[in-house]
Amino acid sequence: MAGLLTATFLIVGAGNVSAKPIDAFGKNQTYGVSHITRYDMSKIPDQQGNERFEVPQFDESTIENLPSAVGKDKDGNEIDLDVWDSWPLQNADGTVANYKGYNIVFALAGDPKVGSDTFIYLFYQKKGDTSIDSWKNAGRVFQADDHLKTNDEILKNQAEEWSGSATLTSDGKVRLFYTNRHPWDEGKKLYGKQTLTTAQINLSQPDATTLKVDGIEDLKSIFDGDGKYYQTVDQFVAGDKGADNHTLRDPHYVEDKGHKYLVFEANTGTKVGYQGDNQLDNRAYYGGGLRYFQKERKALLESPKKNLASLANGALGIIELNNDYTLKKVMKPLITSNTVTDEIERANLFKKNGKWYLFTDSRGAKMTIDGIGDKDIYMLGYVSNSLTGTYRPMNGSGLVLHMDLDTDDITWNYSHFAVPQKRGNNVVITSYMTNRGTFDDQHSTFAPSFLVKLQGSRSSVVPDSTLDQGQLTID
Repeated sequence: MAGLLTATFLIVGAGNVSAKPIDAFGKNQTYGVSHITRYDMSKIPDQQGNERFEVPQFDESTIENLPSAVGKDKDGNEIDLDVWDSWPLQNADGTVANYKGYNIVFALAGDPKVGSDTFIYLFYQKKGDTSIDSWKNAGRVFQADDHLKTNDEILKNQAEEWSGSATLTSDGKVRLFYTNRHPWDEGKKLYGKQTLTTAQINLSQPDATTLKVDGIEDLKSIFDGDGKYYQTVDQFVAGDKGADNHTLRDPHYVEDKGHKYLVFEANTGTKVGYQGDNQLDNRAYYGGGLRYFQKERKALLESPKKNLASLANGALGIIELNNDYTLKKVMKPLITSNTVTDEIERANLFKKNGKWYLFTDSRGAKMTIDGIGDKDIYMLGYVSNSLTGTYRPMNGSGLVLHMDLDTDDITWNYSHFAVPQKRGNNVVITSYMTNRGTFDDQHSTFAPSFLVKLQGSRSSVVPDSTLDQGQLTID
């Protein structure tokens, strides 16, 4: 009888008595962090198609490859490169830095025929220039063996360089943050480990119109997960690594009140809501009322995406850094996407008009929400009065940008990144255009930029605001 009482309770109403399972109410555990909820995400399909949120349509006949994106294949032959995720050198407040009269952009680039050829290049243009032809290429940031010259054991297995951010320090130095990605080689017990990493990038000016990468300093690992707040690769390997999606990447540098931070893409650890079937019972991940929770959970448990939802524990994390860019403090995530998706990419955070804006990119193909399809691409946004939250969805759902072109459309675009401007309420949206390796003659390239207006917790694409490919500022 005692066992029965722990499984049910009585609800006494007007003339009737009924028994309901306790788990009909689930649990409501927030872990002290904000959440991208199923209820908020369920509003997005009805918002799609609204011009406030749709990425502008672009004329494919006007899209150019980045002319300076030239490199070499493994045999030393000169080739045109794909160029995809990119980020500007920024000031501490997120605005575009002026480096001796130049804009600087770091970007992932590589051989269109070799997916693992993923390394960071430095592009630059004179301040005031905006055309795609004005970008020059300083080449790869790191020499092929730079990571082997350190005493850093994690760096020694680096196979690829993934996305990050860069800041112009108060003493005029270029500080880069990026993701060291290990290979996937189960025979060597390497499982694609991702580590937040940093280096100082030294630049010189051989002549009046040229910037040159002149070596690097202080290359070192910062953070590879702690298990409690952020999943480690070892936890990933111990679980269902065939279905799970482990992330710990895209470090974005932020300063607030004299403190240094990195915000990044990750997955939750054991102390802030880990993955597993148990998370399907947590009302905090659903949002809405009790009736919504009960209906949505029932549908999810019967859905072919149930297993994907049980493994989905994406997070936008935050750590504090010391002044020498080593780890000072591991902090709770700013927001998580438990049951919704495992992958919320390109963390981007800045303060504007007294509010903190947090943006992330995500793909519908990796989501578990009815009405969101495989072709749907999103930039989601959240707003808070303080750095660490609470973060609430912009536009009622979190939707800021939507795009659903076919992946073999030349104007398909992804990795949208909001660049705050020194004046006004508009941000410039950069991205890349054309999927890697899709065409022989049309490569991944800087997409045309455009404007989004921020008004408190609301945003809207500015009509007829298309800019040049890769344009960073309108100041």
